[in-house]
Amino acid sequence: MESDQPQNPEQPPIVNTPPPVTPPPPAYKVPPIIPPFATAPRKSGTSSAVRVIACVLVGIVLVFSLLLNLTHALTKRSGVGKALASSGGYGARLEEVTVRDTDGATGDKILVIPITGVIMSEPAQRGDYGMVTLVKEQLRRAKKDTNVKAVILKVDSPGGEVLASDDIANAIKQFQTNCSPRKPVVVSMGSLAASGGYYVSAPCDWIVANELTITGSIGVIMHGYNYRGLLDKIGVRPDVYKSGKFKDMLSGTKSDSEIDPEERRMVLNLITETYEKFKEVVADGRHASNNAHKDGKPLSADWTNFADGRILSGREALKLGFVDELGDFDAAIQRTKNLAGINKAELVEYQPIFDFANIFRMFGETHASAIKLDLGMDIPKLKPGCTYFIMPTSLP
Repeated sequence: MESDQPQNPEQPPIVNTPPPVTPPPPAYKVPPIIPPFATAPRKSGTSSAVRVIACVLVGIVLVFSLLLNLTHALTKRSGVGKALASSGGYGARLEEVTVRDTDGATGDKILVIPITGVIMSEPAQRGDYGMVTLVKEQLRRAKKDTNVKAVILKVDSPGGEVLASDDIANAIKQFQTNCSPRKPVVVSMGSLAASGGYYVSAPCDWIVANELTITGSIGVIMHGYNYRGLLDKIGVRPDVYKSGKFKDMLSGTKSDSEIDPEERRMVLNLITETYEKFKEVVADGRHASNNAHKDGKPLSADWTNFADGRILSGREALKLGFVDELGDFDAAIQRTKNLAGINKAELVEYQPIFDFANIFRMFGETHASAIKLDLGMDIPKLKPGCTYFIMPTSLP
């Protein structure tokens, strides 16, 4: 198409060009929706198998518990479960375990009975056997077993209850008297065999102590607390009604002025009576040992002067005649063989059999559990008003 304007030869021709076309703005794009992580579908077969296994295990436990209870009831009714009797009305189920067999199998055995920790009548934990029950049952089995030729009492104890110590001492004396032929009882003292620990050792045929053993502490103690001063500070006044003037003896709420002098005298008389019993057990036991074995160590003439609660080393105890020999556990074994007249023997223990019934009893307990504070040592739980053959350093 030609332009209507006159053309100037000197100017270039004008060319009509269309305006540039701008591209349209890009359309808004919706961001893609990211699906959540897909979980693998659960296999119904696996969950079903787990449930079946769990049900089977629970069923086995229930059946086992039912059979155990039925067996216990039947044996108790028929008397089979009383194969191991005790004075406490229940028996301890024990099994023989070989402790040492260095001499070879000869058939002769020496029973080792450990007396470890605080001597108490009641068991330390629910389901356990008390120390008195175990010792009596072990001696009863040793008496019936003709292969047991002697007993070693392995003592490592600060003492304990008066009655529990006396029960064990009487059981040892009866064992020595009633066994025919006689089966000697030898004591091997560990690091500590004081107070009640020595009380149970005194009736034995022979006592072996290490020269560093802590022993002695012959005496009686009754421990308690008087907190009347604390009650007065916080404004608490005890209100007591009693049938007699001595009914609240040893009460921790009484002030010093309220404690009758006669009350103090009666408590001291009780302590003195028990103390005299302690000295009687020591004298009778050591004299019987010395009469039976002339090479033993007799009590010194002034031994009562050292029976005032003081502790003694093994070497001091030997000088006073409280022990017969210085040595370790091996020395006690050799002495036991000599007294029993045997050359070779295996050492055995009667240990409680693990009872699954105790596990089920734990599930049935409803009492509140006690909170225990670990102080690095075992503090005995002493009962107020009870007398003890125990070292004062063992008291809480």
